[in-house]
Amino acid sequence: MSWMLRRAAADDLDAIMAIERSVFTSDAWSADSMARELVDEHGYYLVATPADEPDAVVAYAGLLAPRGSGQGDVQTIAVAPDARSGGLGRALMQALLAEAWRRGARDVFLEVRDDNPVGQALYRSLGFAELGRRRGYYQPDGVDALVMRAQLTAPVTGPAASVVSEVAE
Repeated sequence: MSWMLRRAAADDLDAIMAIERSVFTSDAWSADSMARELVDEHGYYLVATPADEPDAVVAYAGLLAPRGSGQGDVQTIAVAPDARSGGLGRALMQALLAEAWRRGARDVFLEVRDDNPVGQALYRSLGFAELGRRRGYYQPDGVDALVMRAQLTAPVTGPAASVVSEVAE
């Protein structure tokens, strides 16, 4: 399957929330919170779709990186279960890190659940290192968050399996 990444739009909210609720069953964001994120001037949200179905959202990711701040924060990333293992998570993260670089960020942070070894491995492979732990961060489960940081020295790019376009604006 070939995938396309494009900027998320307000019209994508329902599809994003369907994935959000299926992936983050106990700690999903509210639709109101996500809607605000999608239009925030300091944010950068992407969705992934099959190349031949540009409205069929199968993954999304978001970055908060105010221009000139020198820092960015990966707010969220999720891939629908039936679209996993095809490189979409990596492609989304690479696109977010490239955008962070364009906005002047040289440090990018994120939190990842302590019980998510797949996510942790992806982030480490992209240059993130663990800084610390937030005890009981993910509620209502009480799961710790690992705080990770990547120090960017250049845009992080590379081949992503079957991604047609890094980002279609």
